[in-house]
Amino acid sequence: MKTALKLVLIYFAMQVLGALATMPLMLFYTYFTYGNLNSFQGIHPAPALFAGMLLMILYLWKHGYMRNDGRVYSVVSASAVVWGLLATVSIIFLTEALMSVLPLPDLLENTFDDLQKTWLGLFCIAVFGPLLEELLFRGAITRVLLERYSPLKAILLSGIIFGVFHINPVQVIGATFFGFFAAWLYYRTRSIIPGLLGHIFNNALSVYLSLTYPEAEYMSDLMDIRHYGIFLLACALLLAFSCYVLHVARFPQRKCGGEAY
Repeated sequence: MKTALKLVLIYFAMQVLGALATMPLMLFYTYFTYGNLNSFQGIHPAPALFAGMLLMILYLWKHGYMRNDGRVYSVVSASAVVWGLLATVSIIFLTEALMSVLPLPDLLENTFDDLQKTWLGLFCIAVFGPLLEELLFRGAITRVLLERYSPLKAILLSGIIFGVFHINPVQVIGATFFGFFAAWLYYRTRSIIPGLLGHIFNNALSVYLSLTYPEAEYMSDLMDIRHYGIFLLACALLLAFSCYVLHVARFPQRKCGGEAY
């Protein structure tokens, strides 16, 4: 547990370092563009976020968390990827429906709007962010928790940490439920690949819907109540069936902390 919390704190420290590292570049860009620093409006979130993520990737690599030991990048079957992706899609819309009836504030709305204005910001949200989070939360944190606790406790702790990590109230619930599933999927497959693909799809879909339907806050805004209810029922059934298929599927056993998992 201490290792998990340490890694989360290091991530936030890297974000601060990333912001500080990009400040000279932003000052230079402002001076080069406008001929003075009077127009400097602070650090743009996209380069700061990218720099912080890159520093965290380097930390994970240097300390051996990205080592291919058969418990991070294990090859999985195409069916596992497909069923994992279908389950992820279902979780996305089911948790979104739950959040639509809860009065949770979006503290980072302006930040996400700014990120979506640049290609670098879009890349961080849709690709680089999911990659880092899967390496950090499944490849590192969940793996460490599985070495120390029972699978159930490790999965629950991993999901809760992942949810709280997002801080933003409107994201916490969805991130927690996805964290439970992603940790369980990692436990079943011994690979971050299925969860990573689902994570990328989740974030890319969120960006697409935000840019395509800026007036719609939730999926319920795009459907009438009858069709939306049918849609949610289909998601629930698809989630249950996908999890069942993944539960009964056979995956290679790996040794971790002296026990197979």
